[in-house]
Amino acid sequence: MEKQDINDTLPIGNSDKQNKTVNFQDGEQRYRRIFEDSIDGLLLWDNDHRIIDVNRFGEKMIGLPKERLIGNRIYEPHTILKDGKQEILRHIEQVLEKGQTCTTMIFTDEEGNTRYFDCSSKLDILSGINFTVFKDITEKMEIEEQLRKSDTLSVIGELAAGIAHEIRNPMTALKGFIQLLEETITKEHPMYYQVITSELSRIDSIINEFLILAKPQATKFQEKNLNQILKETVDLLSAQAVLHNVQFITNIESHLPPVFCEPNQLKKVFINIIKNAIEVMPLGGNVSITTRMLEEERVQISIQDEGAGIPKEKIKKLGEPFFTTKEQGTGLGLMVSHRIIKDHQGEITIESVEGRGTTFYIELPSQLKDKKEIM
Repeated sequence: MEKQDINDTLPIGNSDKQNKTVNFQDGEQRYRRIFEDSIDGLLLWDNDHRIIDVNRFGEKMIGLPKERLIGNRIYEPHTILKDGKQEILRHIEQVLEKGQTCTTMIFTDEEGNTRYFDCSSKLDILSGINFTVFKDITEKMEIEEQLRKSDTLSVIGELAAGIAHEIRNPMTALKGFIQLLEETITKEHPMYYQVITSELSRIDSIINEFLILAKPQATKFQEKNLNQILKETVDLLSAQAVLHNVQFITNIESHLPPVFCEPNQLKKVFINIIKNAIEVMPLGGNVSITTRMLEEERVQISIQDEGAGIPKEKIKKLGEPFFTTKEQGTGLGLMVSHRIIKDHQGEITIESVEGRGTTFYIELPSQLKDKKEIM
């Protein structure tokens, strides 16, 4: 039997200690790669709340490179995290109390957009080192909000169908009898007659708004001059503006391309928003109406008032059924407006500063992606 060299049976280096060192280094590199390549943000921090390490995805979500983050407290970086200091401190308190915790934090970025983060933290994964996993769930929250609104619209639609049948018939009878009694009532109680007819018209208007939400109307889209539709709307509301001591200031871009639209529905949107602008200024003021061309063949209409403004937390709720900032409003007008603009492949956005006023921006494409029936 051939003699076997002893080196054939021993590991290279001939040292268990050296093998352990090699294995440890391999393991450290493996975990470092997992840490850096994770698709979630990963953060290591000490008991003084200072950042020890952060992975690439974490740098991207926070908006600062690792070099500017390490050594700072979690809430110190001049990013969205600074504005969320109290939320972060509450999260840390829960980690210290329970050993681990999961929370959803809300921040506002530099552009004023709301962002949502899911944060899960664990205390002492190593002595004096704590671990946080965080992910941006803003898109998920927005989709859930859209689904919630969609479900609400469905319920409203079912209610509207019932309301139309149950209320329309007695409404028709009431209108008929009021007309028959018009001569008698106007002689003896002219104010009562005016109040009754006005309130009946208001009820009828609310029912019509429900019906628009309940069932999409058969609309015929036409190529129309947007500036002309706005001019007709302003003329229609000029008397109401004078009564409220409100002035219209228009800044119309003369060379706007025509848009494919249902003109009466767009006029309904403009009436809703401009009437709201007038009503939020009981002491008078200016309503500024501007049109301009944007990129990608989109047209923007802005309607700005000088009212008291809307608190930030309420802006998101505008357009929901029965949410309104007015004492006698139903919230359906703006909800209908959102539906109409969505049907026109456009969008409504709102900006407001408390004490300075509110601006509604309406964007519409000059060419629809899927053209409706054109007259």
